[in-house]
Parts: sequence; structure tokens; C-alpha cells
Amino acid sequence: MTKPKALLLDLDGTLLESERLWLMAERRVMDQYGYSWTQADQEHCLGGPLERVATYMEDRTNGAASSKVIGNELLNAVAQLFLTEEVEWRPGAQALVAQAHQLQIPTVIVTATWRAVVDSVMARMTASVGDFSHSIAGDEVENSKPHPEPYLRAAISVGVPIEECLAIEDSPTGTLSAVKAGAKVVAVEHMASIDVEGAVVLQTLVGQDVESLWKLVCD
Repeated sequence: MTKPKALLLDLDGTLLESERLWLMAERRVMDQYGYSWTQADQEHCLGGPLERVATYMEDRTNGAASSKVIGNELLNAVAQLFLTEEVEWRPGAQALVAQAHQLQIPTVIVTATWRAVVDSVMARMTASVGDFSHSIAGDEVENSKPHPEPYLRAAISVGVPIEECLAIEDSPTGTLSAVKAGAKVVAVEHMASIDVEGAVVLQTLVGQDVESLWKLVCD
């Protein structure tokens, strides 16, 4: 095999430069409770899932609102930003997805983000790169990242053995999920350093294509 049979792609921070939107949403929500949300808070919550982030927020507000309430407020805030703010691709990501579609390689978004938010941005992404084959959202699995379930379900959704899939991630949580599932994994460091055995770590996707990435993980 000179290329993977499916491409499994994280969304926030991997395909899209969307962590800034999450930061804006988190700050808007927490401002309501008199808490100044910092970059360190965001980095602690990197990779989700929403339940963990909302629980962390509840703790930081000393229980001013339940994690369920805060989680819903955060979802609404970030979904609105995905609809109104510019969709900015991470370096090299748009070209990689477009190439995979040209080669008719199935592409699946695998994210800890919930379906309501994923749907708010999918149409804007497909307008420039074509349709993705499938997507797995964080509220559609029993066990979110770092559990392997999201990536296993992604492979099943396109009928490809997980070991013949290339997964691309940007967080330690997501990278661990993909490695545990048995995928070939490329981790592109963004907001956090990644040290997960079994993953090839890069600084950028610029200059890479489907074949070169597959060669890296198979060598």
C-alpha cells in the first residue's frame, strides 16, 4: 500500500484554526460568572470532551452553575462563532483533504466536539474541499477521546480496517485515542507538545501529502 484506505481527521486545531473560537466562547461564558478565563485554562481543556471541560468550568466558578448548564452555554456560544467567523484552515490541512477527495480516499472527521457545533461548520468546509464521507461527534459515542471508540467507529463507518487508516491529530488526548484504536497516526503539534508512543510527530502538514504521510507512519 502506498497510501491509506481512509483518512481519519480531528477537527479543532487539526483541520481548522478553531481553538481561537473556542477560546472566545469560553471567555464569553466564564465572563458571565466573573471568572477570567486564561490561555492556561484553555490548554488544560485541550482535546475535550465537553463534559470534562464543563466540569472544569463549574469548578472554576465554585459551582455558580452546573456543568450541564455551562456546557450548553459553551456549545451555543461556539456554534454561533462557527457560523459568523471566518473558517480558517490549519496550514496544509485544506490541500491534504482536497487531495484525499481527488484520490477518492474516504475521509472521516473524528472530533470530541458535539454534533450541533460540527454541523454548524461542515457546510462551510465542504464548499472548498468537497464532501467528507462521514463524521463522528463527541456526543455520538459512549466513550470520547482518549478512549479508542471514536476512531474505531470512524473506521467502521467507511468499512476500512483501522490498521489501514491514517489518523491525524493535534492533541495528546486525541493522539492517544487514535493510537489505542490501532490506526497509523500523525500528530501535528499545535498548542501542546505530544509524546505518545506509536505516533509520528510533525510540526506542520505543509509540504506533506497523503502518500508522504503514509510512508512516514509505515517506515
